[in-house]
Amino acid sequence: MKKNLFLFCCMAVMACNDQPKQNTTDVKYKTTGSVEKLDPALDAIIDTAAKAEIIAEGFEWSEGPLWIEKHNMLLFSDVPTNTIYKWTEEKGKEVYLKPSGYTGETPSESREPGSNGLTLDKNGNLVLCQHGNRQMARMDAPLDKPEAKYITIAGTYNGKRFSSPNDAVYNSQGELFFTDPPYGLGTQDDTDPKKETPFNGVYKVTVAGETVLVTDSITRPNGIAFLPGEKTLLVASSDGAKPNWYAFDVNDHGTFSNGGIFYSAIGSSGEKGLPDGFKVDKQGNVFATGPGGIWIFNKEGKLLGKYKVPEATSNCALSPDERTLYITNDMYLLRLKMR
Repeated sequence: MKKNLFLFCCMAVMACNDQPKQNTTDVKYKTTGSVEKLDPALDAIIDTAAKAEIIAEGFEWSEGPLWIEKHNMLLFSDVPTNTIYKWTEEKGKEVYLKPSGYTGETPSESREPGSNGLTLDKNGNLVLCQHGNRQMARMDAPLDKPEAKYITIAGTYNGKRFSSPNDAVYNSQGELFFTDPPYGLGTQDDTDPKKETPFNGVYKVTVAGETVLVTDSITRPNGIAFLPGEKTLLVASSDGAKPNWYAFDVNDHGTFSNGGIFYSAIGSSGEKGLPDGFKVDKQGNVFATGPGGIWIFNKEGKLLGKYKVPEATSNCALSPDERTLYITNDMYLLRLKMR
């Protein structure tokens, strides 16, 4: 009897050891939003049953997501709290860098003094749009050992300080393009006494370090990116009266022309949000934050559909395989798994 009991216990232990081990990183997230299909071409991008997961929350205004493949982490700004967070599957959200956008000794007068858009330069350094410091800057530290030490990339144009750089993108030549609306100033508009430029510009920083004005015609320039081939530059306008995405032709000698409307969100004023940050995949599909959520266009500017969410979206980031979209959604960080 004891022998049989011993054998039974041994077999039970062996059976337990043969069971697949549970992945302790598996987490059941809450979901939000839904897909609105407006064109059959959307089926190749996202399943209509897809649901965005809320993978982190508790922010004042999340912005500027950037996936760092080397470290398997997502960085993103919480602009009002002057903080950059990182998110990983293993640990969730953690403070990554603070202060991120304002390093002055006196309290900032801005309601949004922190960093906004984030990107990497050709050497893999973190580049930040800094509201409070009113500059484009590079973090002077490795990505895996962040420090609030910054080197100015661009701080003035024709001797006048920028208002609050908002979003940025590099082209393949290593030139940096960025937008400069007034949202980091105290009044967040053109009446602020500390605003020095008479317009809200889109700028280019050349490889040699010269700052060049691309256009001063957009009232509230915000998100910025190139279509594949870099022959077209897209710029979002977060002006409630002109909620448009604009397209500019990139000429061979580096100038820009034929600025026209890529798509207009006029008529969507009843939904939260405005044209803000966006990303473009290798096929030229545009994932743009706008009224009501994420607007998905093809490269010709045809609206294929939307991912609708209750709160305002501000920006997004694609994973390297372009199958996952990370979305900064006011107090939330979302993950949307696509095809």
